[in-house]
Amino acid sequence: MKFDSSQAWARASQAVSANREVVIAVAGVFFLLPQLVFAIFFPPPETGAGMNEAQMIAMVREYYLSIAPVLIPMALLQALGTLALLTLLDTGRRPTVGEAIRIGARGILPYLGAQILTALALVIAVLLVAGILGAVGGAVGGVIGLAVVMLIGMVAAVRLSLTAVVVAVEHMSNPFSALARSWQLTRGHTARLLGFYALLVIAMIVLLIFANVLTLPVALLAPAEAARFVAAALESVLTSLMALYFVAVIAQVHRQLAGAPAGTMADLID
Repeated sequence: MKFDSSQAWARASQAVSANREVVIAVAGVFFLLPQLVFAIFFPPPETGAGMNEAQMIAMVREYYLSIAPVLIPMALLQALGTLALLTLLDTGRRPTVGEAIRIGARGILPYLGAQILTALALVIAVLLVAGILGAVGGAVGGVIGLAVVMLIGMVAAVRLSLTAVVVAVEHMSNPFSALARSWQLTRGHTARLLGFYALLVIAMIVLLIFANVLTLPVALLAPAEAARFVAAALESVLTSLMALYFVAVIAQVHRQLAGAPAGTMADLID
């Protein structure tokens, strides 16, 4: 079948609107609160004017090493929230919130396993492609290699974008099978999906830029800590809403490409 991006967006918006109390509550717990805590208590370090490239790399490395104990549980929470939301948006089952969270918890290990496998494959691709082209063509070859790897990464991300839905909705507990299923579902739709996801990302970036513009008066007039809190709160709210809608979108992409049973699209969760 031919993928219809307009239909996917319309039905994703419809699903979120029809179930807004439930899905916003779940997104608030698993996306908004962790994001807000992270933004307020673990802000990224500010770079100094006289820092060289090596010092900046070292500073970033130390920062991420220091927040690793926070990033890991945050990633687990967001993975659970993603799987729970996908289960809630699976209108054929009509689960309760508790059931959705329990189903999501059972899918965490295969979902994270699939993410780790994907990351390892991308690292290997970077080392092989960029390394070989860099060895053959020097600096220019290395740049070309990185560009090729980025293109491969974008295509792979699109082909594997339904992995979480496969785990949550189709109950695949084998990470390899979940990745293969997503790859099979997206076959023949890569270009359309890439364009659709790109438009969503661009819209999200524009929205974040607009939000930053709105906080400029607060940054100029309010105390520094108050301005930082307002900016962090607004950014966390917008990021959480974007994550919610993106989850709803991939749920509807899956329904289209997997062939949802007739009539179930209108059966939204009470």
